[in-house]
Amino acid sequence: MATTGNINIKNRRASFDYEIIETFTAGIVLTGTEIKSIRQGKAGLTDTYCMVENGEVWMKGMYIAEYSYGSYNNHATHRDRKLLLTRKEINKIAKACVLPGYSIVPLRVFINENGFAKVDIAIARGKKQYDKRQSIKAREDKRSMDRMMKH
Repeated sequence: MATTGNINIKNRRASFDYEIIETFTAGIVLTGTEIKSIRQGKAGLTDTYCMVENGEVWMKGMYIAEYSYGSYNNHATHRDRKLLLTRKEINKIAKACVLPGYSIVPLRVFINENGFAKVDIAIARGKKQYDKRQSIKAREDKRSMDRMMKH
């Protein structure tokens, strides 16, 4: 079982599909069985997104596995989860969300030093196909340069 300090669940597709504009760290409203599953590292951010509804930020589609000892108290694996941000941050995110081509994407879920689950979210702009090709080329060039340096 993983310790709380090294839980770091990343959304690997986010940096490939989106250009990150600004990031925020938010708390997540969770039930007891959800935090226990996250502490075991049994969560995923695939196809997860955030949206602003009625002045609140919600994370939709995040997968948290059912807790193995949860019995009838277990949670739904893909339920919507409220994020805890300041009013100023929510207003900034809401303004950016209205602009065409901008999205709010979660980047990673982690446990902070106080034992609370936090999520890094970002205001991001979707990349075009040619931007993705440039990202792949830059990554391959970096790999080949690293290989040359080792030999």
